[in-house]
Amino acid sequence: MYGDSTQTSSRAVHVVHHQTPYSTRTRRAANAKQLWRKVTHGIDGSGLTAIVTGASSGIGSETTRTLVLRGVHVIMAVRNMGAGKDVREAIVKEIPAAKVDVMELDLSSLASVRKFAADFISSCRSLNILINNAGVMAIPFTLSKDNIELQFATNHLGHFLLTNLLLDKMKETTRETKREGRIVNVASEAHRVTYHEGIRFDKINVQQSYSRYLAYGQSKLANILFTNELTKRLKDDGVEITANSLNPGAISTNLFRHMTIVHGLASTVGKLVLKNVQQGASTTCYLALNPQVKGVSGEYFLDNNLATPSTMAKDMDLAKRLWDFSMDLVK
Repeated sequence: MYGDSTQTSSRAVHVVHHQTPYSTRTRRAANAKQLWRKVTHGIDGSGLTAIVTGASSGIGSETTRTLVLRGVHVIMAVRNMGAGKDVREAIVKEIPAAKVDVMELDLSSLASVRKFAADFISSCRSLNILINNAGVMAIPFTLSKDNIELQFATNHLGHFLLTNLLLDKMKETTRETKREGRIVNVASEAHRVTYHEGIRFDKINVQQSYSRYLAYGQSKLANILFTNELTKRLKDDGVEITANSLNPGAISTNLFRHMTIVHGLASTVGKLVLKNVQQGASTTCYLALNPQVKGVSGEYFLDNNLATPSTMAKDMDLAKRLWDFSMDLVK
């Protein structure tokens, strides 16, 4: 599936740290422009099926292109069907043998998430890889269609529900194919900059004390906590599915569109100080396909290497509380 690796989890982590050509902190910056070309080189993803959320732009579209290039059948889960079809058309033009489809998904709507999951399951496709990539960033206070603060609803809760609805399909695929399933959650270093309590369980929808930046950090912290609790549950179930989170780095994408000054800076100096989307998608594709992370789960990655998240992000009691809170919300 992901190469010929038969490494154990601890061995895989060791390899990531010491044997890759992009393994040390000092090399990361120098190699950033080359990483995205290397991490999936030579990997045959034929026979694999992946869902990529937010695939109509930015990191999501580049992740889709890279996986398709390696033979993966990708389902683009997008809110804007027009944009999604345009990206699909461009990919097929570049890669005529591409296996890529577009399905509608609005992560801010629990009804839309349920419909997407039901439609996907009824298609009888297998599911090897789930990449929870879509997100919104630093937006003015807004409530979702389900009356939940929009950044928390879109970045965390929609993906939480989607993953849980698709888990049985992933388990079924894993059992039938004897191939490891992989769940990849795109988080951010912004998880370190959140409200002092981390997750404001009792104040998710309080507008008076809302901070667009802290709320974004809260949603990204939730991505990591969700990954950790999910990993625990997958291990308890004894299924061969891994879950990891990552920081794609500072990238000039349309996530900045709600931050006028920052968006202007990103447009003018972004090419000098920010990663491009290919570099930003590198770690996502690494976790989705590379054999060096076979069996590795519950970790946080940056530049195709293990990284250390905040102390709060490693709090398993907080992760369990978030899981229960989220489950109550989606009910």
